[in-house]
Amino acid sequence: MTAARGSTRAVLQAAERGVAAVAEDKRGDGDDTGAGTRWPTVRGRHAAAARATSRDVARAAGVSQATVSLVMGGKWRGRVSEPTAESVRAAARELGYRPNLAARNLRLGRTRTALLVVPALTNEFFAGVYTGAARVAAEHGVGVVLYPSPEGTGPARDPFASARATLDGVIASSMAADALSDLREGGLPLVMLDSDPDRTEAVATVNLDIADGMRQVTEHLLALGHRRVAHLAADVDSWTFRVRARALADAVGATADAAVVRTEPAALTVAAGLRAAERALTGPGPRPTALICDDDVLAAGACKAARRLGLRVPEEVSVTGFDDLSLATAVEPELTTVRLPAEAVGAAGMRALVAVLDGEPATATTVPVELVTRGTSGPYDAARPGGRETRRGARREASVG
Repeated sequence: MTAARGSTRAVLQAAERGVAAVAEDKRGDGDDTGAGTRWPTVRGRHAAAARATSRDVARAAGVSQATVSLVMGGKWRGRVSEPTAESVRAAARELGYRPNLAARNLRLGRTRTALLVVPALTNEFFAGVYTGAARVAAEHGVGVVLYPSPEGTGPARDPFASARATLDGVIASSMAADALSDLREGGLPLVMLDSDPDRTEAVATVNLDIADGMRQVTEHLLALGHRRVAHLAADVDSWTFRVRARALADAVGATADAAVVRTEPAALTVAAGLRAAERALTGPGPRPTALICDDDVLAAGACKAARRLGLRVPEEVSVTGFDDLSLATAVEPELTTVRLPAEAVGAAGMRALVAVLDGEPATATTVPVELVTRGTSGPYDAARPGGRETRRGARREASVG
C-alpha cells in the first residue's frame, strides 16, 4: 500500500501540471500522437487538471487496467484478491476516479434509461407510482424519462417514434398497449402496470389486487347490514375498472338478499361523482343504502350529493371510496376506502424492468391492498326513519333540509 500511495501522489502531481504533462506522459507509453496534432494547452491559473482515468488508477495501484475494470465494475470476487481490490479502490478514491458510465453503456449498447408512461401527474396515485419507480431506478443506476399522457386517463399517443434508439425499456400504466407500437416493434421490453396480466406483449405485469380490494369493501358493507348498494363506476374503458365491477357483482351475488340496485357511470371528477350520486339516490325504486365508488374523488362527490339531499353520512347512507388519497382524510366524516400502495407499484415495476435488463427472469407481481375503515360507513337499520325511503321521500326530506 505504501508504494501504491507514493505512485498515486506522483500521478496527482502530474495532473496538476495540466493537460500537456499528461499528454507527454501518454506519448512515453507508446502514444504516437504527433506534436502538430495536439490540442492547444491552457496554462496558468485557468488550467484544468486532467480527469483521472482507469490507466492512472492501474498505475497507482500497480495492477492492470483489466483488474481496475473488474474491481470498479463489482465483478472482482473470485478473480481478484481482497487486498488487491482494496488497493484499487483506495487509489480510485485518492485520484477522484469515477467510472465513465456513459462510455461503458455505449460499449454494451445500453443507455440504462427507462420510459415511464402514466395518464397524468395531476393524479396523486400516479405521482406515487413515479416516486417508487424513480427510487428503485436510482438504486440501480437507471435514468427515468417520464411521459404523462396529454390526454390524461386513457390511451396515449406514441411519445417517441425513435425511442428504441434512446431507451432500454418501458413501464406503462393504465393505458392502451397499442399506443406503444413503435416501442414494441423496436424490441424494447415492456412492463405493464395495473393492466390485464394476459396481455402477451408485456415481459412482466405488476398489478394491485383490485378484485380483493373490492371484495373487502363490499363484504364490509354487507356485514353492516346493507343489502341495496349502488355502484358509482368510473366512466373509463380500463381493465382495472372492469375488474372492480366484476368483483362487486360477485361479492354482492354471494349474498341472497343483496343486490346492486343501480350502476351510475361517471368521469373521475368530484362534480361528476356528485351528479352520479344524485341520480342513484333519487332514482325510481327503493333508495340504495350504500354507495360504492370506484375512486376517492367520486366518493367525495357522493358525500356532497348526500348532504344536498339532506341525507346523513353514514347514518342514512354509507359511502366508500378506492385509492386512499389525501382527499380521503380531508372530507368530514373521513372516508372509508381501499388503500392502494402506489409507490410499491412503481417500485415493483422498475425492479421487474431492471431484472429483464440484467438478463434475469421477470414474473407477474400482485401487490396487496388494504381496507381502511373510517367514518363514512356505518350499520344499516331498516327500522330507522328513511330506512325504506323512496325517491319521493328523499326529495321531500331534501326540501325540508
